[in-house]
Amino acid sequence: MYKNVLLTVAEMYAADAAAAASGVPTLDLMEAAGTAIAREIRRRWRPRRTVILCGPGNNGGDGFVVARLLESRGWPIRVGMLGDVDKLKGDAAVNAKRWSGAVDSLTPDLLSGEPLVVDALFGAGLVRPVDGVAAETVKLVNERGLDCVAVDIPSGIHGDTGEVLGVAPRCGLTVTFFRPKPGHVLLPGRSYCGRVVVADIGIPEVVLGNIRPRSFVNGPSTWAEGFPRPSIDGNKYSRGHAVIGGGDTMTGAARLAAEGARRIGAGLVTITCPPKRFNVYAAGRPGTLVAPVESDEAFANYISDSRRNAVLLGPGAGVSEGTRQKVESALRAQKACVLDADAITVFANDPSALFDRIQAPCVMTPHNGEFARIFQASGDKPARARAAAKKSGATILLKGADSVIAAPDGRVAINVNAPPDLATAGSGDVLAGMVVGLLAQGVAPFEAACAATWVHGAAARFVGPGLIAEDLCTAVPRVLKQLRDFGKQTAE
Repeated sequence: MYKNVLLTVAEMYAADAAAAASGVPTLDLMEAAGTAIAREIRRRWRPRRTVILCGPGNNGGDGFVVARLLESRGWPIRVGMLGDVDKLKGDAAVNAKRWSGAVDSLTPDLLSGEPLVVDALFGAGLVRPVDGVAAETVKLVNERGLDCVAVDIPSGIHGDTGEVLGVAPRCGLTVTFFRPKPGHVLLPGRSYCGRVVVADIGIPEVVLGNIRPRSFVNGPSTWAEGFPRPSIDGNKYSRGHAVIGGGDTMTGAARLAAEGARRIGAGLVTITCPPKRFNVYAAGRPGTLVAPVESDEAFANYISDSRRNAVLLGPGAGVSEGTRQKVESALRAQKACVLDADAITVFANDPSALFDRIQAPCVMTPHNGEFARIFQASGDKPARARAAAKKSGATILLKGADSVIAAPDGRVAINVNAPPDLATAGSGDVLAGMVVGLLAQGVAPFEAACAATWVHGAAARFVGPGLIAEDLCTAVPRVLKQLRDFGKQTAE
């Protein structure tokens, strides 16, 4: 149930406290953390000169455990301490006393030669920029490209936002505990972590029941149970009919969206278009239906059929009164809607007119620029998406390399599988089409947005370098085959 959970810094503190209250000694938790870090280091490197940078808090205490355990295995260890070791408190002080070697003052000179560096300076709770000798030392780690292992999170990365507070080391490995934090998966923090290993240190999973986390790493464990699969007695009508509004000029956008909707399982997909563009749309994929609609009223009449149960507007639509009227018609008809690109921007001067009309399942798929045009939300990316979802009543898919999906009820999923190859024209149109294809099949908005985003990223990974938007659609069947196998394994 809690496999993909992300814990904020405050929630992780609560998990530690709950574990202690249940009878797990905090000193045991620190020992287990250090043991996990030492184990991961030994898995990747042979014994080599290692410099452990210890800070003034519990992260430093973890560092002292690592120093002791590696030295016992024959590793040559040097410890550099930020501040006075005699001022350490609690479990950190206990583990500093257990360390029998020397403790040097932190200085960049510790990094002479090519040591492995263990960053145990600051944890995820850091809220001010790294400065002074700590900053100088971290900068040298990066300048020299030293192998670096982070304890919990690279020092200087905000645990909740992924923000770089002044400077942070670029690590090849980060070992965190119990559950990852948003800062591990949000950019830019994710790019500093390297491989993230989540270690079990003895905190019982039951503590999550009281914490009730609302943030997740997007993945099949979050939504696969409700992912649509064709039934033996089903037909194309039972798999939903998605309608996509086609634009007058940028005709490729709607066609890409239609392909995405069909590939992810919608039974029928129709592009509505201006009559003068019928031949352009009809010359595309023969399985996509095309309906010429002369006016906004004709569009409203077309979607009034109850069998046409999901509508996508925006890709290539143009910022026009006609686009706005179509959005209002779809919302008035209480169709499951996906609003993308121009269908969002057209409400920039009057966002409340859009929000007030959202009464049925709705997903908005803005990038940062489109988001800023209609929302005044501030803060980190999950906070902004969460606030926008609550204000609008729609699920918000805030796109990017770390896309964030937020539901009006406060749930947030952060996507991590999107490769940089997705930065190509039309990829967002395919994504919007996938979302509406899932809505047409009856998937709830949050789950539809999460699933489509993950499938989109997975398809892009299959294709790899040279990806263009059309390739995404052809790769989707391979991803769906994986999902079907995942579902079988889960059932077993």
